[in-house]
Amino acid sequence: MEYGQITIELIIGFCALFVITRVLGKTQITQITTFDFISALVLGELVGNAIFDDETGIARILYAVFIWGLLIFTLEIITQKWSKTRGFLEGKPTIIIQKGKILRESLKKSKLDINQLQHLIRSKSVFSIRELEYAVLETDGTVSVLKKAKYETPTKDDLNINQKEVYIPITLITDGNVLNENLTDAGFNFDWLEKQLQQQKIKDTKDVFYAEWLEGEGLFIQTFQ
Repeated sequence: MEYGQITIELIIGFCALFVITRVLGKTQITQITTFDFISALVLGELVGNAIFDDETGIARILYAVFIWGLLIFTLEIITQKWSKTRGFLEGKPTIIIQKGKILRESLKKSKLDINQLQHLIRSKSVFSIRELEYAVLETDGTVSVLKKAKYETPTKDDLNINQKEVYIPITLITDGNVLNENLTDAGFNFDWLEKQLQQQKIKDTKDVFYAEWLEGEGLFIQTFQ
């Protein structure tokens, strides 16, 4: 097989997978389930066949990728419109610790052993099962935990501390490039940004490695030097 043909098939396969990923949404990555994982393997295999199998044409592989993507998209539509199908198609969360006790039957049904359970709860910064009141195994394989009251971190309400409004920091400059959209969203313009830089003796935005704005905190700037 000629290198040129491999290059073309790789580019076409890459574009096809990119389009399908964009259409199916971010949950395919951030909330990957067993079925999603299998789907990713199948799509990869389809593209792999197109590259290394001389008898598999580009048209056939694009058709196969399209049909597979359409099936997954249809499945997503079904689960969104008919909530009763979600338990069967996506699975259900399983309670594995209830009122401080490990539910052995739930562990067996979930194909988990005690060591795997300990690993999962450590990923939630819990190092002892005695700290937990509830633990739920989610459909994507992660675990959600609810600690017993005495192990919970005290909140500001508990400590009677005045609460302040929380703001999201907005990145204004990265690698010397001004993010104009973020600058506008923050309610500022380029002239304001230049004045802020001049106050810190920075002549050009290209000298700034990173800059972010946080309400109540002001502008944080780090230069390349």
